Amino acid sequence: MPDFVTNQEVVQAARRNLSNGAWSYLSGGSESETTLRRNRLAFDRLAFRPRVLVDVSEIDATSTFLGRKMRIPVILAPIGSQQVFTPEGGAAATKAADEFGIIDVVSSVTEPSLEEIASAADNPKVFQLYLSGDWAWTEEMIDRIKHAGYEALCITVDTALPSRRDRTMLARWTPRANFLSSNSQAPHKVSPTAHNGAKVTWDTVDRIKERADLPFMLKGIATASDAILAVEHGVDVIWVSNHGGRQLDHGLGTMDILEEIVNAINGKAEIVLDGGIQRGSDVLKAIALGANVTAIGKLQSWGLAAAGSEGLVRTLEILEDELIVSMGLLGVSSLSEVSANFITKTDAVTQAHEMSSWVNMPESRIL
Repeated sequence: MPDFVTNQEVVQAARRNLSNGAWSYLSGGSESETTLRRNRLAFDRLAFRPRVLVDVSEIDATSTFLGRKMRIPVILAPIGSQQVFTPEGGAAATKAADEFGIIDVVSSVTEPSLEEIASAADNPKVFQLYLSGDWAWTEEMIDRIKHAGYEALCITVDTALPSRRDRTMLARWTPRANFLSSNSQAPHKVSPTAHNGAKVTWDTVDRIKERADLPFMLKGIATASDAILAVEHGVDVIWVSNHGGRQLDHGLGTMDILEEIVNAINGKAEIVLDGGIQRGSDVLKAIALGANVTAIGKLQSWGLAAAGSEGLVRTLEILEDELIVSMGLLGVSSLSEVSANFITKTDAVTQAHEMSSWVNMPESRIL
């Protein structure tokens, strides 16, 4: 197991192992990266209100999501082109999730195939589907997903159009197109260059949900209005996300919109939150304000790029230790005790950027 002592060391190792293009693809956002920075800023503007003289000699950081008990309230977000970060690609991520004890959400645009990733480890998995073909293609994908044993289906809904990611564009770098890879091969109409996201509507969601007959989540919900609609359409999990600041620029940070979504759906669906989560204290803040679990994307991929599956396991161990320490110092011994009463709004003390939770990490171009 790598001997990283903080996730700052993980990020630095990832930078050493990646080309400039791959680093820009992983760490950057869209256009001015305002949304990306607001994800971090939203966490930085929340402070804890700790209680003292509480028995925290035993702390339970476990959580339950989709009926599955997890070691901490963190899942692996679906990341495209994971083979860029480690030769095993998505199989390395799911092996780490299995070893550590959490759920993996597998991207439809990563390698190896969805069947190979499913068989790489015995942990519970969710499959995230981008719509890249006609209805016959979609039906075949759903059949493959169910046959491979995935326990739930996730549709990403904030990719109606491909975004402009300036940092990656300036590096003249794009990952190899995955739409005709083994995850999406089918003898039906498929576009090798773009999702059909612009055509996806609530009717599409209804049709896929009915065909799949699996627990169903929508990733990319950013308003209470859409969260309410999702519940009305029978969605089981609302995934509060802005694609890590990689789609629409000038959006709010996800923690800025969590409260309105929690209040709007009033317990009628489980809630996942991603966007800027880098420390255990971030996880604790999200749970306190109503998320059921959080999801890591960039942090997951930094771990993989640093040292493959073992690097990601170590990243999760550090995240867990930070979470447990934060819980104890906050004065809670289980996540069920955490609430908004432990949180208050305040001013940020650092300039937000994609790695600003490590205060001595230079902005953007480390090492």
